[in-house]
Amino acid sequence: MSYCLIDGKAIATQIKEEVKEKARILTEKGTTPCLAVIQVGNDPASTVYVGNKKKACEFCGIRSLSFELPETITEEELLSKIDELNQDSSVHGILVQLPLPKHIREDAVIRRILPEKDVDGFHPINVGKLCIGEEGYVSCTPAGIVELLKRSNIQIAGKECVIIGRSNIVGKPMNMLMIRENATVTVCHSKTKNLQEVCKRADILIVAMGKPKFVDASYVKQGAVVIDVGIHRNAEGKLCGDVDFDSVCENTSYITPVPGGVGPMTIAMLMSNVVKFME
Repeated sequence: MSYCLIDGKAIATQIKEEVKEKARILTEKGTTPCLAVIQVGNDPASTVYVGNKKKACEFCGIRSLSFELPETITEEELLSKIDELNQDSSVHGILVQLPLPKHIREDAVIRRILPEKDVDGFHPINVGKLCIGEEGYVSCTPAGIVELLKRSNIQIAGKECVIIGRSNIVGKPMNMLMIRENATVTVCHSKTKNLQEVCKRADILIVAMGKPKFVDASYVKQGAVVIDVGIHRNAEGKLCGDVDFDSVCENTSYITPVPGGVGPMTIAMLMSNVVKFME
C-alpha cells in the first residue's frame, strides 16, 4: 500500500512562521521575547542543538542569550546563574541543555528554573499541570508530535495509541497528551510482555526507546500511523531512527522519516513555548 510521509520540516516551518508573527506583534508593543540557553561543557551534540536553537530564535525574532559555562562549574554556581535569569524580567524562557556533567544533579537544576520560565516543560509543577489538564508548558517533543498528527489531519480521538518508552521527556508526557486528545493509550517499556502483539494493535505507534531500527514490519499493523522519535548514527555515519523505515513504511498510512520528522518539531515547539503565555 502507498504511505504518506509526514514532513516535519514543513510543519515546523509553519509553526515558526506563526511564532514569528506573534513575536513581531509583541516586539511592536514593546516586549521582545527572549530565551536564555545555558550549556555546561562542550559536548558536541549539545553544541549542535544549542546552535540550532539560536538559529530558530533568529528566524522567529526571539532574542537569544547564550551562556557557555565550563564543565568544571559547581552546581551552586550554575544554580546561582539560573537565579539571576529567574529574576531578569526581560528573560521569558530559560533552558539548560542536557545532559549535564556528573557532579551536577539534573533534578536540582530543573527544579530551580521558575515554572513560568520553564519552556522545556520539565519542572514538576508543569508536569503536574499536564497530568490534571491545566494550562502549562508541555515538553517540546511530545507537544510537537501532537502538532504533527493534527496538522497532517490524522484523527486521534478514539484511536488506539501505543507508545514504546516511558521517559520523563517523551513517553510519560506523550501518554498524558494523547489521553487529553481522547486516544486510548498503552505505554510499553523494557518489561512489557509480548511487545510485538501490543504494538500490532496500534492505530498510532509512537516509538521512543533509543534502539536503532528496533521496530520492523512485524510490529506494525496495516494502515497504522508510525511516529519515530529515535535518532542514531549507523556504522556508515548515516542518521536513522528507532524504526526500520524501509521494512515498515509499506505497512503504514503515515510515517515520519529520520531525519526530517520529529526532530525539527522539537525546536519549533520550543519557540512556540517562549511566546505561549506572553501577552
